[in-house]
Amino acid sequence: MRLILLGPPGAGKGTQAQILVEKLHIPQLSTGDMLRAAVKAETEIGKKAKAVMDAGELVSDAIVNAIVAERIDQPDCANGFILDGYPRTLAQADAVEAMLGERGLKLDAVIELVVDDKALVGRIMKRAEDAQAAGQPVRRDDNPEVFEERLREYYKKTAPLVGYYYAKGLLKGVDGMASIDEVTRQIEGILAKA
Repeated sequence: MRLILLGPPGAGKGTQAQILVEKLHIPQLSTGDMLRAAVKAETEIGKKAKAVMDAGELVSDAIVNAIVAERIDQPDCANGFILDGYPRTLAQADAVEAMLGERGLKLDAVIELVVDDKALVGRIMKRAEDAQAAGQPVRRDDNPEVFEERLREYYKKTAPLVGYYYAKGLLKGVDGMASIDEVTRQIEGILAKA
């Protein structure tokens, strides 16, 4: 099963991806996680990505596409994967299609978590508060200014993917404002038909 989870920052893509990892026994491929790992390792790509991420902007397609292409060739992706936070642009969506096509593969579903923007700000603030309360570091992008920039970037660059995947017959929407369990149930219903 090869899936894409779509939705703005804070919509719950990562949460649902983790649940699906357990249920489907396929890895979650989060470009955010892959990029943060590169930043932490201070690789050349990581240094470039850090400057862009710190400004709340999206990392270039070339960098992200290269990271994803390498990752989907790993043995744990043989039975599928969940793309979380990628693709973010129409060019990246085309790159995914090309990557999969070169390997004789295709996407099974694209699931959009439909959410309310005002509620997203609250979710991000709660995530930051929870991290602080647990003595964990707060993500740099979990502050209102950076988050609002990320949201603007999402609507400018990523939201067009909704139409792209709808036209391909792959897009299914779920109510991302529902409880975590209810969102999971909705996704499972979609996957049962995929």
